[in-house]
Amino acid sequence: MTVMPKPVPPDALDAIRAVVGPRGWIDDAADMARYLKDERGLFVGKAPAVVRPASTEEVAAVVRICAANDIAIVPQGGNTGLCGGSVPFEAGDAIVLSLGRMNRVRAVDPINYTITVEAGVILAELQAEADRHDRLFPLSLGAEGSCQIGGNLSTNAGGIQVLRYGNARDLVLGLEVVLPDGQVWNGLRGLRKDNTGYDLKHLFVGGEGTLGIITAAVLKLFPKPREVKTAFVALPGHRAALELFALARGASGDQLTAFELIPRIGLEFSARHVPGVTDPLDRPYPHYVLLEMSSSVPDGDIGQTMEKFLETAMERGLVLDGTVAASAQQAAQLWRIREGIVESQKHEGGSIKHDIAVPVSLVGDFLDEASRRVEERLPGIRVVAFGHIGDGNIHFNLSQPVGADTRAYLARWAEFNAIVHGVVAELNGSISAEHGIGRLKRDVLPDFKSALELELMRKVKRALDPKGIMNPGKVL
Repeated sequence: MTVMPKPVPPDALDAIRAVVGPRGWIDDAADMARYLKDERGLFVGKAPAVVRPASTEEVAAVVRICAANDIAIVPQGGNTGLCGGSVPFEAGDAIVLSLGRMNRVRAVDPINYTITVEAGVILAELQAEADRHDRLFPLSLGAEGSCQIGGNLSTNAGGIQVLRYGNARDLVLGLEVVLPDGQVWNGLRGLRKDNTGYDLKHLFVGGEGTLGIITAAVLKLFPKPREVKTAFVALPGHRAALELFALARGASGDQLTAFELIPRIGLEFSARHVPGVTDPLDRPYPHYVLLEMSSSVPDGDIGQTMEKFLETAMERGLVLDGTVAASAQQAAQLWRIREGIVESQKHEGGSIKHDIAVPVSLVGDFLDEASRRVEERLPGIRVVAFGHIGDGNIHFNLSQPVGADTRAYLARWAEFNAIVHGVVAELNGSISAEHGIGRLKRDVLPDFKSALELELMRKVKRALDPKGIMNPGKVL
């Protein structure tokens, strides 16, 4: 039996429009388009309106109207997610609630090393505000110029500095959340120790808007790095990266900030398609690592530490060649290689993407076995495996064979997902390290979560959102 979508009552839409005013209301099809399509273009939904409240009070009022009329709500930040979690379904029976107008920095406390911001603050602007107070907010992503902190928290974003500072979850001290009935939970406490029962904020961080709408957060700040050293080194193979990582952590006194695996094909893609990217070494090698060490102590010994570390690594045969950036500009050029891998894949045809995590010690096993299986299934497939090897998170992307039909190749997405995710399961890993579940991975989640885990998640969902209006059909 086909269940017909429930039409949204016009009088409820009128009431919502009255709450947010003309600046907070979009119902023109052309103006709504960018809110209805996900970053990869895999999902294009419909909605009667995009609602853009300017305050927590307006969010709460909108949610109360929706709860009273059983109207589904799709919370949305910068809409840079990669799993379809921030766009509505095709039925058109949900409103999109965009937090972009809620973009104020409410407070900065340099002594407490905290910053309190609203959900719509752009990540790059949050970083800049921390910098103005001589502090660091370490969350750093490729989309930081457009993603919003509310979305980062809702998906528990990772990025390039997780191995030192942790995921988004580890950077949160308090939250303000509008609940599915329109009540506002004010948990904006800048406490590093609070042992007064359940830590409710962690229900909403990583919840992808299915339990409530994050409207503000108290976030941790850190001392600003005074000395940073960046190196790009060539390896004999990807397994050398694991021993190199352990050596780097020990040699730096855990001042290792980033440790990114880059395959030769990734460098070639970047150099081919991204302006300004060139091979920094004289000859090709099978794999590279881009690593960074930093210290908050000015005129420290990070430079000497890096030099001694690389000498030891070359003596052990872990590093075959390399270069250390002599300036911030040179460091940025090296990072452009890593950033360019994502951009350049679009020019190489269809790409079937995976965002997986395994224990760091098993990264080599995963890369060997997953590569073998996909190459056996489709000779000529191009494995582009790169990413945050320091925390076990690999972006295992599969570019189509040269000359293949893109549409026919992408039609095999589920087939290759099953192959790659099967290896992940064997290694007791995760099918989503950074980007969440959303809609894209919802139907395969039961293959990787136990029945008990899923039932506990459903119980939490039913308890907080009994009407099921918060981002329905996502995650669960």
